[in-house]
Amino acid sequence: MELLEREWAVRAALTAVDADHGSVVLLTGEAGIGKTSVVREVAGRLGPATRVLRGACDDMLAPPPLQPLRDAVRGTDGPLARALAGGLDLYEPVIQEFGGSTPTVLVIEDVHWADDATLDLLRYLARRVDQLRLVVILTYRDDEIDARHPLRVLLGALTDVTVHRVVLRPLSEDAVRSMAVDAGREADDLYRLTNGNPFYLTEALAGPADAVPATVVDATLARLRTLDQESVGVVELLSVIPRPLGLKYAEVVVEGRIDALTRAERRGILEARTGAVAFRHELARRAIEQALPVIRRRALNARIVELILGTNHERLLYPLVHHAVRAGDADTIVAYAPRAARDATAAGSHRQALAHYEAVIPYVGRLPIAEQAEVLAGFAWELHIAHRFPEAVARCAEAVDLYEQLGDVVPLTETLLQQSRHCYLAGATDAALAAVDRAFEVAQGNDEVWPAAVAYRGMMMVLTGSPAAAAPELAQVRTLALSTGRTDLAALCLNYTGLAWCDLGRPGGLEALRISIDAALATSDYEAVARGYTNLVEMLYRARRWDELDATITEGLEFTQERGFGSHTYNLETHRALLMMRRGDLAGAEHHLRWLIDTVDEPGMLSVLSASSLGRVLARRGNEEARGLLTDAWQRARAQRSVLGLAYAATSYAEWAWLNDRPEIADEIRDDLDGHTLDEPAFRELARYLTLADASRTGGCIEDRGLESWEDTPYERALVLAMSASREATLEGLQILLELGAAPAAGLLRRRLKELGVRRIPRGAQTRGRKNPAGLTDRQLDVLMLLMDGMTNGEIAEKLVVSVRTVDHHVSAILSRLNARTRRQAAAIARELDLQLTG
Repeated sequence: MELLEREWAVRAALTAVDADHGSVVLLTGEAGIGKTSVVREVAGRLGPATRVLRGACDDMLAPPPLQPLRDAVRGTDGPLARALAGGLDLYEPVIQEFGGSTPTVLVIEDVHWADDATLDLLRYLARRVDQLRLVVILTYRDDEIDARHPLRVLLGALTDVTVHRVVLRPLSEDAVRSMAVDAGREADDLYRLTNGNPFYLTEALAGPADAVPATVVDATLARLRTLDQESVGVVELLSVIPRPLGLKYAEVVVEGRIDALTRAERRGILEARTGAVAFRHELARRAIEQALPVIRRRALNARIVELILGTNHERLLYPLVHHAVRAGDADTIVAYAPRAARDATAAGSHRQALAHYEAVIPYVGRLPIAEQAEVLAGFAWELHIAHRFPEAVARCAEAVDLYEQLGDVVPLTETLLQQSRHCYLAGATDAALAAVDRAFEVAQGNDEVWPAAVAYRGMMMVLTGSPAAAAPELAQVRTLALSTGRTDLAALCLNYTGLAWCDLGRPGGLEALRISIDAALATSDYEAVARGYTNLVEMLYRARRWDELDATITEGLEFTQERGFGSHTYNLETHRALLMMRRGDLAGAEHHLRWLIDTVDEPGMLSVLSASSLGRVLARRGNEEARGLLTDAWQRARAQRSVLGLAYAATSYAEWAWLNDRPEIADEIRDDLDGHTLDEPAFRELARYLTLADASRTGGCIEDRGLESWEDTPYERALVLAMSASREATLEGLQILLELGAAPAAGLLRRRLKELGVRRIPRGAQTRGRKNPAGLTDRQLDVLMLLMDGMTNGEIAEKLVVSVRTVDHHVSAILSRLNARTRRQAAAIARELDLQLTG
């Protein structure tokens, strides 16, 4: 069929290939809209000088990790193919693969079905594509991608690279009419029912001429009914297989009935691809599969299981489990799903590992006790990766009970330490401490697990406020870990030693944290790297080293997002918002925190950080929602007893108490710090806000109380100015607060100015009329509109009749409020927020 109304899309992709730098092409549209047809046309027009690699994702229960990339490089002998074959780390090889002089187009179709490991590697590659002679074409159904879909993380990483968005729309009424006329059919009904969907349209045209099928399923089944019974049987059998079937396997599956395959191909239901047989479209396969009676569908899947078990099924582990689940074959599930789950975990495909564990859990009692415990512990780990912390705690507890029955010291200790982590992240700190204590008791005398038990006990001591006791134990265990080759444990010990030194106010803590990250990177202990970044960010935030914090958050997020460390990413994103707040971008901080909270269902104990941070931002902006958030966060922080949670929640709540004239709450916070004192480094900022509350209550000024000034952030500088006895300083502080949109603090300053006898007191800024969720000023919106048109700062200055320095300041403020690092990223975010850029 002629490729109608798609020439523009083909040319857009070819233009990207012809450019002198790499880029990403996002080819999107609903199912059946013609994405694959465009890809084929593009590939067909490229000359021999351009290498084309193609892979596709499959709609399986849990697809094999990295399968689309394996398909793409199959038959090659480059760095990526060798790394995949050898089970090696892929991050350097994937850059080496595409870093040469040969221009390459990498196509990954249906990326909305991609496994986690594939998404991680594509995200890593895409962020560096500008440096390569590579065009990455990703196709996906944009109508099936919600805000929480895993693909969103990949798409969100494309802000600093060249992206071509090609959105395919349904065919026009004229195009449908042209096709209908050529086929001798009535056009009006065709267009009304198919809505211009190319696949639906071709299926309808292939069916009987006397009626237009009401749905795409009806159209596909109508085409199927034109086949003989033998061919129908073969097609139905293939319909339960959700990926193209290699020719050598196809002959086995259809038991030599090649003629039946040929007839199905001639009728346009199946097609021959390079070395494989496949349905012309996934919609057709799914329509036929779903039309099968349940019993027949299960029987066909059972037949596929039987065939796989009769071959080298080790290479077909994931399809085997998929079909066993569809067939309800408990024996095969029990025999192979645990292994598939472990393999997926090792590859970083955590959603897929979780799916395999969920498949075997109903039958876990059939396994020997030791294997039951292993499955339950693995299941708990994946549940915690998925932020399903209460379930992780429950399943891990079951594994602990089984290991207690067996009395096997090594797995019992390891699972107790795992349980400690799950409990801590779930906010059950007492249970976490109890699990560590039990592990410490069990591991005594066992050289294999004793160092880990001591190390985890030291980490928990640091996290819950006993750094002085923890530091020497951690140093001792680190030495032992290095001598036994436990590089991961050694890095974690140095990490938490640095954290302990920071808590104790000793020098060298930040440097120890940095060294722990470098050491873990050198030995590929990636979880230790992620922990290092989060702990370093927390300490830089406490130390008020804003520029270092900014750079470390960026580095940390790049690392944790590319390797799927969700909890660490959540922590870093919270601190990114807190940095925005510190720099005066209250609207941007609120937007970022609301997005973060809305996209993660259950962050566990980290919810104290995000909720208290959002409450603090809202308190500064005068939003009544702040009180409920902060009250709840404070109560949860007290229950959890984590130093970090207590410090953040208490400081935020104390600021709210001061802004709202609630000194009794400040007193409650001071009296209920779980044994901590205001002299500890973690609680020094809290001490300042409690002092502000006292000053407000007694009418004193901040200098009278010996507090050092906060000159490094605009909000706190304004407070220092305001608490002085000078009218001029207080007026300056008020002006700063008005510019920040900090209404409650500005209200306190107006009251103070009245007490100082000032009559003419500035009011707040006028309400803006434009749609402006980012909180930009009218002038900033004007600058942003011109920036989106591609103007330089000099051109914008000339257009607006202002100085270039003024435009520089406006652009800097826009980047901060939109949480953008580049002008291109700011423009993309503005379009996403749908800012109204005209008055």
